[in-house]
Amino acid sequence: MRLSNMTDSQPGVSLSVGFTSPEDYFVFIFQILFATTTVLVAGTVVIGISATKALRTQNRFIFMLNTSICDTLVGFSVYYLGLFDVQEGYPSRNGTYNVLPSLLGVNILTFLFAQFDRYFAVCHPFIYSRFITRQLVISINIYCWVYNMAHLLARNLLPVSKSIELFVFSIIFLQLVVFTKIVMTIKLYVVARYQLDRDPPSADKESKKESLKIIIFVVVSFLVLWCPSFVNIIIRFLGAGGVIFKNEATNLFAILARFNAVCTPCVYIWGSPALREAMLKTVWGRVCPRCKRRVGSCRKADPSKVVR
Repeated sequence: MRLSNMTDSQPGVSLSVGFTSPEDYFVFIFQILFATTTVLVAGTVVIGISATKALRTQNRFIFMLNTSICDTLVGFSVYYLGLFDVQEGYPSRNGTYNVLPSLLGVNILTFLFAQFDRYFAVCHPFIYSRFITRQLVISINIYCWVYNMAHLLARNLLPVSKSIELFVFSIIFLQLVVFTKIVMTIKLYVVARYQLDRDPPSADKESKKESLKIIIFVVVSFLVLWCPSFVNIIIRFLGAGGVIFKNEATNLFAILARFNAVCTPCVYIWGSPALREAMLKTVWGRVCPRCKRRVGSCRKADPSKVVR
């Protein structure tokens, strides 16, 4: 039995704010800008990686592509969650049966597998090159979607009591995932700090340092932005209080969690010159040819800035 929305009998869905105060206008405009920025930034990363063969054949960029696709969908979801009177969870009001919030779960698993991928790539390169193939990485990314969709389907088909029990189990499971992510982040930092510094200079060393830097920043920012919502959910289910918001548009913790959809692709762009080059060539260079010519002239003037 699926959970029914509380407002199913009402004709249509009202807006998230009543426009009775300046704060309402600020919230509404912020949600529009937030959604548009997320779609543009994450969507550009998706196009840049997808259209560049040199990137989409590398395992680390496959993980980036998967999270960026998810982030783009999160951006589109904000047009509904942020602009209309929606309350996900238990009970739900005008909700999507947790379909849109579950997108964050895809990123959680993808980041975890990406951390293991980078660890084996740096610490066990021979095992990595032999067993961690492109097909395996693609299968892992597909698994992240299949697992989340299967879990979501089970929660919506089970009776309410069982659905809540499954949700509580998922919270416990996420605690284990978060703990593992913290341990792996510390481990990757140690690897980046000591092991790579002892390796001789090479293009492969720089690539590994770049990928480790990106994954560490991405995971740390993800944990910082997502944990307040995670802690609030736990406190509410334990019956110890917690903060209850009017709807998703005014839920500060949910907004912080969704802000990962902007932060993550920005970290990708900041940390990867190859990705910036691909985005300039496939997207922004076509939108603004003057920018492309300006970058090209800078490279001719300063060969040291050429991306290798």
